[in-house]
Amino acid sequence: MRVRCTNLTVTFPDGSRRIEALRDLSFGCTEGEFLSILGPSGCGKTTLLRVLAGLIKPETGIVERIPVPADGNSRTLLVFQEESLFPWMTVLQNATFGLEMQGVPKKIREDRANEFLSRMGVIGRGHSYPHQLSLGMKQRVAVIRCFLSDPGLMLMDEPFGALDAQMRSALQQELLTLWDQNRNSVIFVTHDVEEALLLSDRILILSPQPGRVVGEVKVRIARPRSVETTLTAEFLSLKREIVHSLNTREPRLMYAT
Repeated sequence: MRVRCTNLTVTFPDGSRRIEALRDLSFGCTEGEFLSILGPSGCGKTTLLRVLAGLIKPETGIVERIPVPADGNSRTLLVFQEESLFPWMTVLQNATFGLEMQGVPKKIREDRANEFLSRMGVIGRGHSYPHQLSLGMKQRVAVIRCFLSDPGLMLMDEPFGALDAQMRSALQQELLTLWDQNRNSVIFVTHDVEEALLLSDRILILSPQPGRVVGEVKVRIARPRSVETTLTAEFLSLKREIVHSLNTREPRLMYAT
């Protein structure tokens, strides 16, 4: 799926006044692109994802979601930072929910889910409920459900933000492996510069509130990427540039060669 946003402005009521969350924000996401949205806390990253998911209507501006022939379907799915699972459903039921809504027969959807659960280290927990899982396992299941549903557009709101560094690194690698096999369009929100660089084809940098695009990074670091990639001189140099860009409101275009 391709996405095109033009001149988005979003405000929220705050007593007798209105707070501007996004201002005149425009960008695009190409077919099969892994695009990260990076910015300081409170800059409107989550608000932007909710607009893209259709949960918030902008005051001004247009959101266009344009299906392409390669899409499994034209749906848009949003993965939250935590508590993304239905608490009354088992792991297997959560993982297969999207397939069930698409009318996929039970045997087929459960076979596909078990394959993903095995690859993601959650095999044997199919009949567990979310409250019986660690946060890391919950996020694995949420990501599995998203990929199994094969949406045209995946929206991810800091899905690994609450995890410890070791678990976060492991799930980043698993996410990269799954994405590389499907190449769905992904818009991924994070405040972590290293995570954005490791995962993305391109990064948009938002200003402090109200959020607007003040920088773009085309990450041309070769794939596949791993933890070792984050230790290279190229990666560290680009990371320094992005950190600098986060501290300015002036537009800044950067490229990783």
